[in-house]
Amino acid sequence: MSRTVIIEPVTRIEGHARITLQLGDTGEVEDAKFHLTQFRGFEKFCEGRPYREMPALTARTCGICPVSHVLASNKACDHLLSVSIPPTGEKLRRIINLAQITQSHALSFFHLSSPDLLLGWDSDPVSRNIFGVMRQDPALAKDGIRLRQIGQTIIETLGGKKIHPTWVVPGGVSEPLTQEKRDAMLKLMPEGLDIAKRTYAFFKTLVPKFKDEASHFGNQPTMFLSLVSPKGHLEHYDGFLRLKDAQGRILEDMVPPHEYERLIGEAVEDFSYMKFPYYKPQGYPKGIYRVGPLARLNNVDACGTPYADVALAEFHMLQESGPIASSFHYHYARLVEIIYALEMMERLLKDPTILDARVRARARSNRYEGIGVTEAPRGILMHHYRIDDEGLITWVNLIIATGHNNLAMNQSIRQVADAYVDGNNLQEGMLNRVEAVIRCFDPCLSCASHAFGEMPLAIELKDATGRVVDTLRRG
Repeated sequence: MSRTVIIEPVTRIEGHARITLQLGDTGEVEDAKFHLTQFRGFEKFCEGRPYREMPALTARTCGICPVSHVLASNKACDHLLSVSIPPTGEKLRRIINLAQITQSHALSFFHLSSPDLLLGWDSDPVSRNIFGVMRQDPALAKDGIRLRQIGQTIIETLGGKKIHPTWVVPGGVSEPLTQEKRDAMLKLMPEGLDIAKRTYAFFKTLVPKFKDEASHFGNQPTMFLSLVSPKGHLEHYDGFLRLKDAQGRILEDMVPPHEYERLIGEAVEDFSYMKFPYYKPQGYPKGIYRVGPLARLNNVDACGTPYADVALAEFHMLQESGPIASSFHYHYARLVEIIYALEMMERLLKDPTILDARVRARARSNRYEGIGVTEAPRGILMHHYRIDDEGLITWVNLIIATGHNNLAMNQSIRQVADAYVDGNNLQEGMLNRVEAVIRCFDPCLSCASHAFGEMPLAIELKDATGRVVDTLRRG
């Protein structure tokens, strides 16, 4: 008899989701789907707002990724203003973005994924969490908490607060860096880098123990999309789009981010509120690609900092040729990027121009359309706005990092379920492995559910008196 297995909620991720497994009469897996169950609608309720409000508005998409949205939104506003921000303003933006990469990757690795890696897939779920890690390896847990604190402290030092900072503004940043703040942040770098190197060395000893998982956790041929610098180096703030195929051949290179619509289409399905981006020339769903730390390291020619380049070379040794295919190795890639982020922040903070007072270009809106693209911790983040003559938003499209990975996540849970789930003898550890492949991608579902899905629904918008002012229907 066929039946459905529902995993809800999916645990140790940001946001709310469920997984459904369709089992056949003999217990085999016939289908697997990842459902994003939140509905929020940011794109629609931003319409009519002044464009200068967009960084603060869209940052509220998420409490984990506000810096990423602030940066992408402000870059879209820079485009609307037709300004080039002062070089020091750009460097300061880069630092806060790298601090965001550091704290978010630390959260993913230590708090969300290390319980599986350290305690085991089949361990007691009651203790399979950060508190269990604290009991098993107090030093590792302490390192994770401290590393995230370092990233958050830098965000707070620059932005004024750890969550939803407003220091980044259209045209640059609102105030220059003081020597006191610069020196305080520099003092954090050696400790942060020591923790990052120590964790990386520890994780390398774990990798051989998970060969089976690496073979089945999203180990599939896809394309990889990321930003790269003009030299083809690792880039998180600016740069150009590069797309490689599963064999490592470059399909698209040095594409200006504002031309993203030539590359990316978006589809919807009736089982999720998350959109399904795809590579247009190959169509849907064949045009599957992945983004994020795994894609970034697969796409770059070098990181550009000393220790991170050594780690990148070791990363590429995980398989004999071509891009690293297994999504299990997102964990490895995050640790390499933490090292890079700390090395690069230290380099930027020591730049002799970092204390310059000119950090913002001022202008009125000079065009009707603005596009801002940056690399969030989870992958490429795209903000696209249109405005009217009054500077009011008429249309918004947000393509979120987690959304780019939607097709890949759905394929990955099917692959893991096929490998580990026995419908005739279901065990909790089997289902935890299905969840764990989602944790490899580190999805941020609050971000990804920003948009109106094509679910069969009608939603009434009411004013303060309860009067219906608008009805939003499917289609």
